[in-house]
This record gives sequence, structure tokens and C-alpha cells, in this order.
Amino acid sequence: MNTKQIDYCIEVAHTLNFSRAADNLFVSQPTFSYQIRLLEEEVGFAIFERNGKGAALTPAGAQFVSFLTGMREDLKRAIEQGQNFSVKYKDSISISLMVRQAVYFLPEAMRLFEEKNPETQILPVFQYENGMESFLHGDVDILFALKEQTKQLSGSRVHDLFESHIYLITQLDDPLSARNLIREEDLYGRTLMVGGGSPKALKAVQHRLISSGKISYFNSADHDTTLTNVAAGRGICLAPGFLNDHSGQFAWIPFDCSESFSCVLCTHKDDKRESVSAFLDTLRELYADAVAFPL
Repeated sequence: MNTKQIDYCIEVAHTLNFSRAADNLFVSQPTFSYQIRLLEEEVGFAIFERNGKGAALTPAGAQFVSFLTGMREDLKRAIEQGQNFSVKYKDSISISLMVRQAVYFLPEAMRLFEEKNPETQILPVFQYENGMESFLHGDVDILFALKEQTKQLSGSRVHDLFESHIYLITQLDDPLSARNLIREEDLYGRTLMVGGGSPKALKAVQHRLISSGKISYFNSADHDTTLTNVAAGRGICLAPGFLNDHSGQFAWIPFDCSESFSCVLCTHKDDKRESVSAFLDTLRELYADAVAFPL
């Protein structure tokens, strides 16, 4: 199977017509059909059902094309990154984050680092669920994580970055948005969004509030869904400060509790590049200087 055959297959899946697909890719139909037939022989099953009006995906073909589409996009990104890298850089440091805003000072750290190290590329990789696995497999160089998640990590170094606290998120016109600090009793009679893969410390606070019997709750699948529910007026929520994108769309008010989140960066023990150490130092200095910054 080659990239040309993959492109041909994806195009037929879009057009459901061999002639139109061949025209769109500027290939003669005999050549086009022959390449699709070779691909079907290689994989051992029919991808398309041919008929007088065009073509239709077989059930196996639909699943296969879905996989091919994702693979082709990954390949395209890999080629683009390779082209960028070959033009300007000699080294690359990848950092995995679950969301863009988790490391707020990352863009500034990238700018400062690359001013001094113009031949080294810092490559952010956003992995909402699979960041840990990607790091363990050696696919990324640095992992942003909570310290509680790193206890079972072997072959890695853990570097403290900052301590993040819990905040209440409300609409801007919510009466609570004017407070400087939120206490448990301030939430009585309100509906709290919970769930969505909350970290251990946040779950403890949510459970304590709900156990009071004075707060209703509403299950929400993930952080983005929760924010949508807050915007829709369905309730309020508690969240770690490192999820704050500082866009001003919501009010983030400190919540009075002892729980917090130790945010760290993990690196591989056998990665002894000076550039990695220098980048970590740049990030940590930015956070150390931001004493009054809400986290």
C-alpha cells in the first residue's frame, strides 16, 4: 500500500464514483481503477461495491477508509513538521499537555528559549487523554502532569513547576462573581457541575460539598462540556486554576479550601540534553517570577 493508493481510496469514498474521483486527481480511470484493485487484493477484502451508478463502501471498507483518513492526516502533519524542522532546526523538544492553557507561560518560554537557542524547536503536543502513554512510549520528551499521576513512572525525572489552586467558575453576571473568595456556604442552594475526569483533590472537594445536602449537582462529561453548561446557566463549577485560559469569558474566583494540585514536568532520565535542561529552567523561572499570578 502506498500513499497514492491511499489518496485514491479516500477520494472514491468521498465521491462514490470512480470516474469523478479519477478526474479530481488528474489520473486516467484505467490506472485509477487498477490501483484500487491492487489495494483490495493486498488487504484481502472488497473496499467498494461497484455498480452502474457508481460505487458504495462495504462495511469493512467504511471502517478501513476511516482509518486511512486518520493515518493520512497524521502523515501530512508529520511531513509538514519535517519540512519545518529541516529548514530551520537541528534539534526538537516536544512537550505534551492535555490542554493549551495548562502551561500558561509556555508561549513566552518558547520565545525566550528560541531567542537563545534558534536551532532547537519547541513542539507542543496536545493530548487530552493519552499524554502519559505517549511519554512512556518515548513519543514526547516532556510531559506536563499532576504529581499524583507520576508515582508509578519509572525511568523519568519529575520537576516541580507550580502549585495550582481551586477556583469557582461562574457567568460574569452571577452574584458570586463579585466575591474575592468563595466559601462552602456561598454555594448552598446552587447546582454544581461535577465529573468529567476531575483530579483526585477536586473530587474530594466536590464530594464534601454534595455530602452537605445543601447543594445540587449535575454530571458533566468533560471540562469543555462543563464550561458550556455554565455558559448556558445550568450551574456553576469548581476547577483547577491551570485550566483558566484568562480569556475573560467567565469569572474565576478563589475557593476557600486546603486542597491544591502540584503541577510538574516529567523528562526521561536518559535524556541528558543541555537544551532540555535550559528549557525547563526558562519555564520554571517564569513561574517563579509570577508570584501574584492566579494559578
